[in-house]
Amino acid sequence: MERLDKAALNALQPPEFRSESSLASTLKTLLFFTALMITVPIGLYFTTKSYIFEGILGMSNRDSYFYAAIVAVVAVHVVLALFVYVAWNEGSRQWREGKQD
Repeated sequence: MERLDKAALNALQPPEFRSESSLASTLKTLLFFTALMITVPIGLYFTTKSYIFEGILGMSNRDSYFYAAIVAVVAVHVVLALFVYVAWNEGSRQWREGKQD
């Protein structure tokens, strides 16, 4: 009976907060991927539009807008997938470290 009471009390206690270093690491990761989310799609849009679709492939201005937008959308999805992967691994690493304590 005492064991059940201790388990109930442990469940009611608030979870422990992460340390300052893990919060700083999480913030750095978030800011890094925010910068990637802004620069990569925009950079790829203008680069592929000017140099690849209009320059190398010789497409019209209207067609190059369309295909460059597709490249930018794919780039957004790649950056988001990388962010989810990094966040998932960071969270599981912190969970494993907390579990070993």
